[in-house]
Amino acid sequence: MKAATRLQGVKDNWEALRGDLDEALTYNRKLWVILSTSATSADNPLPKAIKESIGSLGVFVFKHTISVLANPAPERLAILININRDIAAGLRGR
Repeated sequence: MKAATRLQGVKDNWEALRGDLDEALTYNRKLWVILSTSATSADNPLPKAIKESIGSLGVFVFKHTISVLANPAPERLAILININRDIAAGLRGR
């Protein structure tokens, strides 16, 4: 949720916080490196299909992050915010 909140803050206050975009995206990318790496490791007991889905989602997040850095716009952050919120809700059991 922290990554989603940081990205949402930049999105909602684009003119004032656009300079914080790189930092918010870097934080999100680090989070996804940890999540993707741990979820897809050979010793993780998750079913193969879930591991593959998380891995694919991680690849999407990384590609979209690069795309946002190349062409910054507040509306382009929405997908990253929604993914983070959905994953957080799932981890909390909702």
